[in-house]
Amino acid sequence: MQTNTEHGIGEGVSAGTGDAAPRHGFRPAERLIDLANAVRAAPDLPRAALVELLVRHGESPDELTEQAFSERDAGELRGAAAQMAELLTEADTDRAALALNALLAACGARPRLSRHDGHPWHLHVDRGDDAGWADWFLASSALALAQILTEHGRVSWGECAASGCTTLYLGTGPGSARRYCSSACATRERVAAHRRRKKAGK
Repeated sequence: MQTNTEHGIGEGVSAGTGDAAPRHGFRPAERLIDLANAVRAAPDLPRAALVELLVRHGESPDELTEQAFSERDAGELRGAAAQMAELLTEADTDRAALALNALLAACGARPRLSRHDGHPWHLHVDRGDDAGWADWFLASSALALAQILTEHGRVSWGECAASGCTTLYLGTGPGSARRYCSSACATRERVAAHRRRKKAGK
């Protein structure tokens, strides 16, 4: 691949937004959450859907042609997204840190600044422009989570605690650790808990 693009950590989002508008700048943590949730929901997510997600997160459509991003590349990227999804369910900070170190050792390289395709300078941690899409995704995602873990001193991501919801979320804002992927899930759980207490009090 030619444009292994990544940038600094963006503000946290709970899950994939599903909108079609491309985002400005590169936010690897948001890209990670969107791809991980998409592949978790559809393990055989078509190549075209992966292309759409990558374009939404700043990748150039010219770099995602069938020749540049083949079915094999798509399969490897799905596998990488599934691997990261598993890591995103790890609640223990020490185990998460060790897993991130292992990923960076396997897929990363010396950090370097790159500028191409009219984009501003941004950080690359993959093994070069010839690195595969899966290695690029694993390296940039591991770095994104490592920066978040370093900043907060703990795991601030996970799987939604709401009953029946398995959406992965990323919490990078201030305050206590979050447990739900969205305010809707949090509200639903509070209402359910209130009803259980009310019923138990009868």
